[in-house]
Amino acid sequence: MTHSFHPTLLREYDMRGVVGETLGEKDAYAVGRTFGTLVGRAGGSAVAVGRDGRLSSPILETALVGGLTDSGVDVLRIGLGPTPMLYHAEAERDVMGGSQITGSHNPRDHNGFKLVFQHRPFFGEDIQKLGAMAAAGDWTEGAGRVETVDLLDAYVARLMQGFDGRAFRIGWDTGNGAAGPAVEKLTQLLPGEHHLLFTEVDGNFPHHHPDPTEDRNLADLRALVRDNKLDFGVAFDGDGDRIGVVDGEGRAIGGDQLLSIFAEDVLKDRPGATIIADVKASQALFDRIEALGGAALMWKTGHSLIKSKMKETGSPLAGEMTGHVFFADDYYGFDDGLYAAVRLIRTVTRLDRSVTDLRDAMPEMANTPELRFPVVESRKFAVVDEVLDRLRAAGAEVDDTDGARVRTADGWWLLRASNTQDALVARAEAKDADALVRLVASLDSQLAESGVIRA
Repeated sequence: MTHSFHPTLLREYDMRGVVGETLGEKDAYAVGRTFGTLVGRAGGSAVAVGRDGRLSSPILETALVGGLTDSGVDVLRIGLGPTPMLYHAEAERDVMGGSQITGSHNPRDHNGFKLVFQHRPFFGEDIQKLGAMAAAGDWTEGAGRVETVDLLDAYVARLMQGFDGRAFRIGWDTGNGAAGPAVEKLTQLLPGEHHLLFTEVDGNFPHHHPDPTEDRNLADLRALVRDNKLDFGVAFDGDGDRIGVVDGEGRAIGGDQLLSIFAEDVLKDRPGATIIADVKASQALFDRIEALGGAALMWKTGHSLIKSKMKETGSPLAGEMTGHVFFADDYYGFDDGLYAAVRLIRTVTRLDRSVTDLRDAMPEMANTPELRFPVVESRKFAVVDEVLDRLRAAGAEVDDTDGARVRTADGWWLLRASNTQDALVARAEAKDADALVRLVASLDSQLAESGVIRA
């Protein structure tokens, strides 16, 4: 027996597809059968499995578990919950790997798998190997057992471990995603006054799409904070591994701005530590980390890539523009939006400043949102290489860590190939609006030379 995945399912960071088109039960079974084979051959005997609240997740979970047990490994089913709860189970329980069935922040008809193996991210070449093994039918056979456990209380208790924060008035919006039940339990344990939105898990996402990086998805939380004069508000994506924040005035705080708040606190206890941010982050963040005495490291975009770099460098803190925040400071080193919310409470307590005051102190920059535009798979990486060649030939100041990040007297712009879509991704940041216009014009000029017109 063999299985061939749709080529678009095998992504850089995880596996993702459209249910009924590029992803189905046979794919889930094959993921389980192959992943279980890898675990068994590495000397492992058990895998943890969790799922988010999407309508297709229960069916995919059943198929995944079937593949795992047919490979001969046991399964610890933890059920519905945020992806960080699966990471917690993999870190704390006697298993060698874990799989979360989740579509994360993607449209409701999408779904996929996030995998952890031997306490490290499973991505890139790992995923390609999984695809090759399935295509070859390179599978072990066996009869694993299934145990169902409820880990929600244990996970929430871990979020509260060492809590030393004050009481605040906070708004919480889980967007009908998988974090809802955990947030309900968490806010019962936290001091202060808590106002909750959309904590009922509903894979139709009836109120708004659960992606806190999209400003329109923060409208309900912003209104809640303003109407009730709350200290701040937090929002989560569909599987709870990313956080969005608004201050007491309803202003959104970007992922890089949030990281600068956390860095100030972490560096008090870990002077000189390496703090990692992805290439889309503001230069103001990297400058701030250095000013605080830390070592700022710019790295590639992608939660799996960031986590791996943290292990390599011993970094206690990392983050992405998309709201993934990774704490290895008194935590596991994985991205957990709920833990980031708890740490925000603890951080503003330790810094003795409100979230609004911390936001006020940040430099005002003129910047674009993330600009994402379609380019066919066969051209997207080639375009970036062409741009890099021209920039180097012109003597530009360019960083090629992940695409092309160009610094000029006006600021910087970035062009990189998406690892999850047939698209190029761009962003620019400048000291003022006029400088931003010049940066975007420079970006568009480079794209035009490669035959790409940005819509």
